[in-house]
Amino acid sequence: MTVSPVTDGDGPPPDAPAAPPPEIFRVAVESLGRTRVRAEVRVEPLRPPQRLAPFSYAVSAEILDVDGRDLATGRLVLLHDPDGHEAWDGVLRLVAYASAELDEQMGIDPMLPAVGWSWLTDALDEREAAYRAVGGTVTQTTSTRFGDLHGPRTAVSIELRASWTADTAELAPHLLAFVDLLCTAAGLPPEGVTALSPS
Repeated sequence: MTVSPVTDGDGPPPDAPAAPPPEIFRVAVESLGRTRVRAEVRVEPLRPPQRLAPFSYAVSAEILDVDGRDLATGRLVLLHDPDGHEAWDGVLRLVAYASAELDEQMGIDPMLPAVGWSWLTDALDEREAAYRAVGGTVTQTTSTRFGDLHGPRTAVSIELRASWTADTAELAPHLLAFVDLLCTAAGLPPEGVTALSPS
C-alpha cells in the first residue's frame, strides 16, 4: 500500500505565498509516501498536529479483523525543525502512538510494558532504521465489563507512545518498523507466514 505525500505546517498566513519546504523534509515525506506496507495494514495521510515544529507530516495506521474490529491502531508523526532541537539531537523527529487490545493471558504478564517497548526497538533494529535519542512510555490497562455491556468480561490493552530522531531523510525503514510494531501487537504472524487455524 502506498501513502500519498501531504505536508502541513504552521507556515505563513493563508493569504501569503507558501514557502517551499526544506529539501530534507520534502525527501523525508516522499520516502514515506512511496513505502509499501503489508496488505493487512491500512495507512493513510493524517492532518498533523500544529505548532510542534515548523514542518510536520503524519499518517495513521490501522489493522482490522474480518469483522471490521480494530486489532491495532496508531499514528506516526514526522517533525522537522531546520534549526535543530537540543532535545532531539537532530532536525528530524518521529513521534509514534500505538494501541492494541491483547489476549487476557498476555495482559496479566507484569513484563508486558518491557515486552511492548522491545517490539518497537527490535523492529527499528531489524529494519536497520538509523535512529538515536529514543524514549517513550508503555501503558498497560485492564478493564472489566459489568451489566449489559457486550464483549469479553475482561479486556487488556496496551498503549505505546515514543519518539526518536532519524539520522537520515530515508524514512521507509522507520515506517516499516512502526507497522511491524502494530502487527506484533495485533498478533499477526510475520509477513509471508500463514497462521494455522486451531483444529
